[in-house]
Amino acid sequence: MSSFDVSNKIWPFPLLEIDHFDRIPDSLLLFVFNKIGDVKALGRCCVVSRRFHCLVPQVDSVIVRVDCVVSDDDTNTSISSSEKTTRGVFSSFVKLVFNGIVKPFQAVGQFLATKKGGNGGGGLGLGLEDENDHNGVTHHSPTQVLKHFNEIRNLRIELPSGELGIEDGVLLKWRADFGSTLDNCVILGASSVVNPGALVEAGGDVGLNNGDDNGSIPDTFYTSGGLKLRVVWTISSLIAASARHYLLQPIIADHHTLDNLVLTDADGQGVLCMNRDQLDELRVKPLSASTASKRTLVPALNMRLWYSPQLELPNGMILKGATLVAIKPCEQALGKKEVSDGSWVSTAFEEPYNTAVKLLIKRRTYCLEMNSF
Repeated sequence: MSSFDVSNKIWPFPLLEIDHFDRIPDSLLLFVFNKIGDVKALGRCCVVSRRFHCLVPQVDSVIVRVDCVVSDDDTNTSISSSEKTTRGVFSSFVKLVFNGIVKPFQAVGQFLATKKGGNGGGGLGLGLEDENDHNGVTHHSPTQVLKHFNEIRNLRIELPSGELGIEDGVLLKWRADFGSTLDNCVILGASSVVNPGALVEAGGDVGLNNGDDNGSIPDTFYTSGGLKLRVVWTISSLIAASARHYLLQPIIADHHTLDNLVLTDADGQGVLCMNRDQLDELRVKPLSASTASKRTLVPALNMRLWYSPQLELPNGMILKGATLVAIKPCEQALGKKEVSDGSWVSTAFEEPYNTAVKLLIKRRTYCLEMNSF
C-alpha cells in the first residue's frame, strides 16, 4: 500500500482576490444609502471603505432621529424629569442630543467635522461617544454632523416626543407649514378619546349624541372652560411650531439643495414642513425672531374653529370634545371655499384623523382672530 503523497497533488493556480463591492456601480450604492437614510447608520457606513466614505456625502435623503431632549442647565446640573416636562419648548433653550452613536463614528470625525463643546447656548445638539470625555458623550449640532452631506434634498428630523405636556387620554396634533414665517397651521384636539376596544368593554354605551346639536357649540363649552382650554392648545402648538422653525435656520442656510424639510416627533404630536419655495423664501427673507424667546415671531392670525361634543369615526373611535382649528396669517385670505374643499386642512394628518377633519369641517364654522406674539 502506497501512502498518499501530498507533494504530487496538483494545486490550482492562485487567483488574485477580487472585491466584489468594486463591481457594484456608484448609482446602486447611493440608492441603497438613500434607503438607509438614518444618519447614524450612514456614519457607520463611512468607515467601511474609502469608497463608501466618498459616496455617503452624496446621499440626498437623510433621517436624523433624536434620542433625548435636554435644556442647557442639564449639562451642568441634575434636573428632575417632571421639571423637564414643565419647561418643554417654552424655555426655548433646548439641545437635541443624539445618544448611542457607536465608536466607529469617531473614526470619521474629519467627515463629520465635529468640534468638541461647540454648541454654546442652546439649540440643536448631537451626542457622539468620546473616550476623552468623562461622560462618554460629546454634544454636537446637526449642523456640524450634516455639514459634509453635499446633496441633501429630503431631510427628516424626528424628536423623541412632542414638546407639549398633555394629560393621558387627551388628543392634540398639529401640522404647520413655514416659509420665513408661518404659512398655515392645522390643529386637531379632543379632551378624550374612546377607542373601539374600550367601547366594546363598556357595552357600547358612551352617550353618543352625534348630529343632535345642529353643529352649534353648546353653552357649556364657554362656561366650563372648554374655550379656554382650546385657546391654550392653540397658543401652545403655535409656540412649539415657531420654536422648531427657529432652530432650523443654520441647517437651511448650509443646505441649498434641500427640496423638503420635515421636523416631527416620535409621538406624532406635531409636524413642521417646508417645501422648496418656502426654504428659498427663508433664505431671501430672514425670519423675525420673538424678543421674548428663541423662536420665530408668530404673525397676527385669522382662525376658523369647528367643534363637536362627540365625534364618532367610521372605525369606531370616538373623539369627545373634538376641535379643529385652521390658521393662516391675517395677510393671507382664509376663504370659506378654501377651507371647505379641504385642500390643505383635511390632508394635514394621517388616518383616522383625516376623516375626523373632514367630518368637522362640515359643521358650523366659528371665526377668531389672534394678535402677533
